[in-house]
Amino acid sequence: MNAIPADFFVERADFQLDHDAIDRLRIEVFQVEQNVPADMLWDEADRKSVLVLARDLERRPIGTGRLTADGRIGRMAVQSGWRQRGVGGALLHMLIDAARQAGMHHVRLHAQITAVPFYLAHGFVSEGEIFIEAGIQHQLMTLALPPSATATERPAPPRVESEEIELRSMEDCRSAAMQLFDRARHRLWIYSRDMDGAWIRGDAMSAAIRRVATSGRGAEIQILVQDVDTALRSSPLLLALAQRLPSVIQIRQPEEETELQFAGAFLLNDQGSWLARPIASRYDGEARMYAPGTHRQWMEHFRHAWDHSREASELRAQGL
Repeated sequence: MNAIPADFFVERADFQLDHDAIDRLRIEVFQVEQNVPADMLWDEADRKSVLVLARDLERRPIGTGRLTADGRIGRMAVQSGWRQRGVGGALLHMLIDAARQAGMHHVRLHAQITAVPFYLAHGFVSEGEIFIEAGIQHQLMTLALPPSATATERPAPPRVESEEIELRSMEDCRSAAMQLFDRARHRLWIYSRDMDGAWIRGDAMSAAIRRVATSGRGAEIQILVQDVDTALRSSPLLLALAQRLPSVIQIRQPEEETELQFAGAFLLNDQGSWLARPIASRYDGEARMYAPGTHRQWMEHFRHAWDHSREASELRAQGL
């Protein structure tokens, strides 16, 4: 997955909840800047489309796009002040990922002539002649989507335990964490002192967690945080996503003194993968991408702590 710049993030949108935000962007870009008629801003396809929104770190909408059920990307709109900053590319990549997850073999779009170089740079090819749409010159462009392992196509885990991955540095931790996130289908469990920078912070990490959070029915990410005050100053993208998807991403604080004093940190996914550091302030630890026995032991620890925890309402109260 492509890393998203740190000054904004992209997420899937909801037709009803995000209608006004998307409408404002479409009006600003299409109707005001390009004189597109108001009755062409929305159509019946929107209700069944994958809608995406780009937001700045204050959660203000800055860009949008959609993927229709028949594989057409469109309604790509980015505020003028955010152009040439990677927003359009991030929106496009999320829509392409959505198409792959839906099993589509190709996507197509009607590119405004001025945007043709942008789409060419992302692998699209031009087809046919230039035509007029909404009074603007357009070019039909397509992109083939080679088969790839999606969340629903991932191979079953092996029946034998995987080799131990020794952790000695931040790079080791981040690499193992990314493997664990990439192997997850729909669920993650994270036990951290303060939104640990060794495996949670950063664009690629946030994007990987976002992929799990938006993986569909059954998606769930449970996070236990011991030090809420420090967590408030960390991982703004993850916390923003948690506020956006409160039914999917739950953040709680342990209440038992033994758990508040627990020195370690660990990650688990729903494919038998685990990563653990006995002392959270150090990078030394180990991980296995498939070890159901040890995974079960860590899961029991997590569930006990989760059952004796409280909602970390301070995180949501910040409007992050």
